[in-house]
Amino acid sequence: MRFVALLSGGKDSCYNLLHCELNGHQLVSAASLGPEPGKEELDSYMYQTVGQDAIEFVARALDVPLYRRVISGLAVEQGSEYGARNGASGIAGDETEDLYELLRTVKSHHPDIEGVSVGAILSNYQRVRVEHVCRRLSLTPLCYLWQRDQGELMAEMIAAGMEAILIKVAGIGLTAEHLGNTLAQMEPTFIRLNNLYGAHICGEGGEYETLTLDCPVFKHRIVLTEVETVIHSDSAFATVAFLRIKKAVLQAKLTAGPPVFHVPNVLDESFTSIRDQMTLFQSKSSSPIEQPRISSRSPSSVYDTRSKKMDCWVAVSNVCSVTGSSNGSIEAEVNECFAILREELARYSLQLSDCTNINIFLSSMDLFSAVNAVYATFFGTSPPARACVAVALPPPCRVQLDCIAHSMPAERHALHVQGLSYWAPANIGPYSQAIMADNRLFVSGQIGLIPSSLSLPSPQSLALETALSLQHVSRVTDAVRTNTGGGWMGHTQLALYWLARAADLPAVKHGHEAIEERSAAPTLFLVVECLPKNALVEKQVMLHTGRVFIPEDDEELVLQNRAPVFEQGDYLDFFHWEISRFEDANSSCAIICSRDSGAETDSLVAILYSERGFDSVWTRPLSARIFHVPSRECSWTRPPVTLIPCKTISAHGHDDWDYTICILTA
Repeated sequence: MRFVALLSGGKDSCYNLLHCELNGHQLVSAASLGPEPGKEELDSYMYQTVGQDAIEFVARALDVPLYRRVISGLAVEQGSEYGARNGASGIAGDETEDLYELLRTVKSHHPDIEGVSVGAILSNYQRVRVEHVCRRLSLTPLCYLWQRDQGELMAEMIAAGMEAILIKVAGIGLTAEHLGNTLAQMEPTFIRLNNLYGAHICGEGGEYETLTLDCPVFKHRIVLTEVETVIHSDSAFATVAFLRIKKAVLQAKLTAGPPVFHVPNVLDESFTSIRDQMTLFQSKSSSPIEQPRISSRSPSSVYDTRSKKMDCWVAVSNVCSVTGSSNGSIEAEVNECFAILREELARYSLQLSDCTNINIFLSSMDLFSAVNAVYATFFGTSPPARACVAVALPPPCRVQLDCIAHSMPAERHALHVQGLSYWAPANIGPYSQAIMADNRLFVSGQIGLIPSSLSLPSPQSLALETALSLQHVSRVTDAVRTNTGGGWMGHTQLALYWLARAADLPAVKHGHEAIEERSAAPTLFLVVECLPKNALVEKQVMLHTGRVFIPEDDEELVLQNRAPVFEQGDYLDFFHWEISRFEDANSSCAIICSRDSGAETDSLVAILYSERGFDSVWTRPLSARIFHVPSRECSWTRPPVTLIPCKTISAHGHDDWDYTICILTA
């Protein structure tokens, strides 16, 4: 795509341009924000403003037009989110709106621009705001440095021929004498300061700022002919000083060979191992796989919409519309579903913006684009986590939703990364990678997309798709942990694998066992009609941080880390159950599988009631989903229920169940 470069003049904004070019994108212009004339630096939360007197030379070295704007706003909104959860507007007077106006100007001159190059590595504050602006202008952020290891990045920049110098120092161990030094000269110092004090090697903590003098994508090299050192504060702890660029010239570059350029592997080492294990497993599985019984019968009915509140949690089940589908409009059907959902949430004084997780079940994946377009109108900043699959819904229903919401907005944390990168798939759609509330983390369904292109592997590969989906879940969890201050491990309490083909069950189970060998959790493998983008597998998980309040001797509650207890068992050949629960908290998840669709649910309760840990399941159920083979459906009415038809249902080492009840407690 054609794109505009957000330029600070520093190493990151320039190095990201190499990756944009490598991924097939075309640079057509540059844009930069800075202080008003006469001011050399602003205390901006968003932008690097030092070195703006040389930004014209950077744009000329790139040989593209430069658009500039003075920063007039302030950091009005300093929280982890920007804008409203129920809309797409900005915040008047915030410095983020200066970026909006700048990019709107660029787009008016270059209407074919589709992307924006952003050199963000670690700053969620900056990323959230840039992505908010891009979404409002229908632009895609290109963020190929996002979440990269800073030590590796520094080495790669130097190896690629990036000549960037320090133009500001403001971190421990750095002095005015370091100004003007190149990255190659400073790398040993950066590593030493990182080892001693935890300083960021790439300066992500504001330790220093840089100016790029040469880069493989530059048409000319910048030569500084006159500079002046300005001391802001000469502290023994951390000197603050910068270089004033007084004169510079452009110098013609000699023709050089291609840069030494590194692109991160699609898979980390541990997930490469899983891919290889699955590939080997598939190659040895030469004997015909016994196919589970698959019913083509559609379910005859769906349950009524129901909802329930427990503490701060609200569950809404089985949201579907019949009247919306009668006029043939899928848009009307989606709108009616959301009208029903809104009405149920309003009973508890909640809004759509309080949703933490929504599951969408479609009668056909062909409806996805139309459904998604309407769905997007209901959410703004930090939309809920989401999974979407196609199942055999009973006609005339074409859309079915279920939802979990949380009534304490201040406790809700979102990860909604919308930029293309090497990290994990961008959520360009109206959903977040993950939402955390009350120490529960809902991770959106992850298919095996290659993050830099948002495409599935070609040729098709079950092993690679599975390894990628597992890696995406892991990276999303790690990012949420970092964004929320760390201090917790994260324990999976429920894992769902949605599959497109029953024949893939053994191999996907093998891949799951390789990644989950250290921590067991209730797990289901569900074969359905179709997955987004015709993917082969999609993984969806719910985790708990493990942080629970424990009473001390003086009865004061203290937040401590705990691990859940996992238990499983069987009753003859009819039932299999798995549960993850905390001894010290009302947070558990259970699955109960049955091969006896005629069994009374009360009998099932009686059988399991004596099992340790199931008392919380029966006394504090928040929601339940019934995954069932349509010809063998069951009845269950205790908590709110969503009935989900599947082709076949499998659990750990147990295959071909008639139905499985999945219960979440609060």
